[in-house]
Amino acid sequence: MFEGPSKLLKSRLDNLQENLATENPVMIEAVDTFKKLDKVAYKLGLLTEEESYATSISWWPLISILGTFSAGKSTFINSYVGNDIQQTGNQAVDDKFTVITYSQQETPRVLPGLALDADPRFPFYQISEEIEKVSAGEGSRIDSYLQLKTYKSDALKGKILIDSPGFDADEQRNSTLRITDHIIDLSDLVLVFFDARHPEPGAMKDTLEHLVSRTIERSDAGKFLLILNQLDATAKEDNAEQVVAAWQRAIVQTGLSTGRFYCIFNDKAAVKIEDESLKKRYEDKRDIDLKEIEHRMSEVSVERVYRIIGALENMANRIESHAIPAIQAAKQQWYKQTMIFDGLLYGMMIIAAIFYSINAGYWVDGSFQPYWLEQLNASRTNQFILLGAVVAIFVGIHFWVRNIVAKRIARKIKAVAGVGNIVSAFLKNTGFMHSVFNKNPAGWGRYAKKTIAMARHDADSMVKTLNDKYSDPLGRQEALNTKEQRLS
Repeated sequence: MFEGPSKLLKSRLDNLQENLATENPVMIEAVDTFKKLDKVAYKLGLLTEEESYATSISWWPLISILGTFSAGKSTFINSYVGNDIQQTGNQAVDDKFTVITYSQQETPRVLPGLALDADPRFPFYQISEEIEKVSAGEGSRIDSYLQLKTYKSDALKGKILIDSPGFDADEQRNSTLRITDHIIDLSDLVLVFFDARHPEPGAMKDTLEHLVSRTIERSDAGKFLLILNQLDATAKEDNAEQVVAAWQRAIVQTGLSTGRFYCIFNDKAAVKIEDESLKKRYEDKRDIDLKEIEHRMSEVSVERVYRIIGALENMANRIESHAIPAIQAAKQQWYKQTMIFDGLLYGMMIIAAIFYSINAGYWVDGSFQPYWLEQLNASRTNQFILLGAVVAIFVGIHFWVRNIVAKRIARKIKAVAGVGNIVSAFLKNTGFMHSVFNKNPAGWGRYAKKTIAMARHDADSMVKTLNDKYSDPLGRQEALNTKEQRLS
């Protein structure tokens, strides 16, 4: 029985640490702590030797750009990177998720979806398997869903952009939404674009339903930036402010009460605004919002580190507060149902034996006197044989019952997202060497509890290290710099 990663996975994690070595020592420490949590999960049966918690998250700064068709996503990306690398238009000009990364090569390249699906460095590693779960047969058509674009632009250094197809005209809807959920979970920043030319709730229905309403229960709702693009289209309206207000109300009505709203437009694609004062008002609003959006995008590398540490601490907490209770609850059901069925079967066997002995004439004047009892009493060997046979029958029935009950319970266990395979962990407890009377899950002992506690402590220490680097509430660094200037 394994209790460690496969050679392939170990090599992958080692390569990850090598790639992170030049960025931030905290990231290397985070990988080490993830490995410790993996050991606990291996012992519990939550992970297989090919799995690691470290590979379930994106280690690269990731910005997703989502929204409806013609909302100006591609135009925004082109402006951000400084070149027209994405096609633009009022119709669905690109029906794939496009991952855009920096390259030192002068020539831009477009690579197939396989380049993402097969490379563990990217957030879509083995996404074909997830697509296959949603739509059978679609996993082999990964190139129909994804493509990789590389371009030499300083704006792309240290981050990955993902441009998505719209939600309102997609023939591959189920698979597309599955990929969308995947990148939302992995992203450090999510820009959700709406079209100011069609801000009414009907036109935004799919986007609101899938991108906005589902953020209500998220702990990371702050990473969503809600952007009303092409605001210039409202300049000819008598009630431009009401258009924006209606858009915000439509979002709030989904239940989302927090989040940042932005209104922007692109000069190259803008309609002409004749009124100079109105034009300046629009441009001032656009410039303020764009500056804040671009600032959030520039800080995504910092947010990425905090996200990973947060994911690390969350993983430790979820193992202890979600996975373990789920396994314990399943084990308790297994114990109770096994005892009930054992009692019923044993009771039926005893009753059947009594009826058989009465019909066979084994009872004489109220005492048990079968014809073979005298021979049995005369031979100790026969006594051991009979006793062994009875014990073997009862033990065999017990293990048969507990195996049937375990499979029955396993089919009803609800998955706990992000912590591994609860069913596999439960079934590990139902093996021949594990007693039905043991309430603690297999692998959950002093070492596992100590490792979980240390993982939380490590996460807190890493956050403190980052805070010391990025903040100085007491002004100690400024005082130190002033002192050094005096001395010099």
